[in-house]
Amino acid sequence: MATTADFRNGLCIEFNNDLYTIVQFQHVKPGKGPAFVRTKLKSLTTGRVIDNTFSSGHKVTVARIERRPYQFLYKDDMGYHFMHRETFEQVSIEEGLIPNPDLMKEGQDVEIVFHAETETPLSVDLPPYVELEVTYTEPGIKGDTSSTTAMKPATLETGATISVPLFINQGEKIKVDTRTRSYGERVKG
Repeated sequence: MATTADFRNGLCIEFNNDLYTIVQFQHVKPGKGPAFVRTKLKSLTTGRVIDNTFSSGHKVTVARIERRPYQFLYKDDMGYHFMHRETFEQVSIEEGLIPNPDLMKEGQDVEIVFHAETETPLSVDLPPYVELEVTYTEPGIKGDTSSTTAMKPATLETGATISVPLFINQGEKIKVDTRTRSYGERVKG
């Protein structure tokens, strides 16, 4: 058991018969009345973010989770298959537990979050940025736009489509932010 004094970002707690991770918290001591803690909690099973207020000193049950290094192998009709980096054990995970699965390519390193007591996979965390090659995009023509932030669609080697600046051409490697599905930068070399 832990109290609201133990809250920190990333702490996993059991709340309303579900597992939640603390995204954000703030201790509030109003001039009148008791202190409380405002939190944003993200469900590890549904991905939904909720706001909740705990009274100061409220006891919560901390859930043990483990992050384990895995490598993405392939996708088939059974799901996405991953291999543990040290034990070589393989696990199959359904698409709903993976944010932006179309940004993963074979051989990609990821972290899978497991509930320690039940050994249940909760989510798959991709690295913040991945390097992918642009397989198709229309050529950008200089003077084609009146603004400096003009974007065009580009198809990547994994089949995902994102918006990139006009100067990006077919065959170039780019960094893609896996959290926002946005263009990061061109990769040199």
